[in-house]
Amino acid sequence: MNPPDASAGVYVTLEQLAALRHKARGFSLLPRQPVTSLLAGGHTSKLRGRGLDFEEIRKYLPGDDPRTIDWKVTARMRSPHSRVFTEERERPVLLLVDQRIGMFFGSVKAMKSVAAAELAALAAWRTVAVKDRVGAIVFNDSEITEIRPQRTRSTVMHLLGTIAQRNHELRANSPAKPGPEMLNEALRRAVRVATHDFLVVLISDAAGANPDTRQLLTTIARHNDVLIAFVFDPLETDLPAAGNLVVSDGTRQMEVDTGSASVQSGFRREFDERFAAAKKFLLTREVPVLPVRTDADVTDQVLRALGARPGGRRG
Repeated sequence: MNPPDASAGVYVTLEQLAALRHKARGFSLLPRQPVTSLLAGGHTSKLRGRGLDFEEIRKYLPGDDPRTIDWKVTARMRSPHSRVFTEERERPVLLLVDQRIGMFFGSVKAMKSVAAAELAALAAWRTVAVKDRVGAIVFNDSEITEIRPQRTRSTVMHLLGTIAQRNHELRANSPAKPGPEMLNEALRRAVRVATHDFLVVLISDAAGANPDTRQLLTTIARHNDVLIAFVFDPLETDLPAAGNLVVSDGTRQMEVDTGSASVQSGFRREFDERFAAAKKFLLTREVPVLPVRTDADVTDQVLRALGARPGGRRG
């Protein structure tokens, strides 16, 4: 049974995630990006993708496709020469989807857990649409569920069903203890699954990140590509001046003067530091970071960040 407040952005349903299949257009996780894309420019060469790589120019042989003839070389050498291309290997995508209790937070439109689920659905549908395999590691504060990469619709539905189930288990009064260590446990699973030429997409608020997180991501990035989707709520960036409020982390409570300039600046500084840390998880280089806000439509954010053309959506 679907939770009654799913439409309010508190929970997500399998039907809603399945329906995002029709919105998973107009963006690409492949390397050939429009100049406006988050993955363009300095990051383009880091995301390998799948396509045709130029290998060499050689003499034209019977059976060669005439369209591969290089006419400039042919004119210079006075004999037909062809360009030879090799097709790159497939590029499976592994999604790491955070559904811990800390993601059960949202102040405007949706919970962080809902935004993460929607982004995972868009990425999964887009991956199978371009005939690549997609898998997932879905984790909460105590469990990790692994879905092996496949390129079928049934795999995507299984993946989305797992995310929806974990999403429905979240409760504000949940007796479950926060599991900051589960971020690294999920990454350890990813090290075993993503052996070579994967795109690993971490969809999380990065809570619990520490030096081990950086080392694990560095290990993954040696033979794969990494994209971090950093999910956050606007209330985490700027604390409203609402006077004295009692706040809690689920186990402890304290009174905070939200009107204090020092409290507000410290609050903003803490968020900026966490976001900067997400951008510099790897020891050797920065990785692309896709900021995902809970107060805006996730599909629109993906289209803007990953290079949709103004005035229309590409297939």
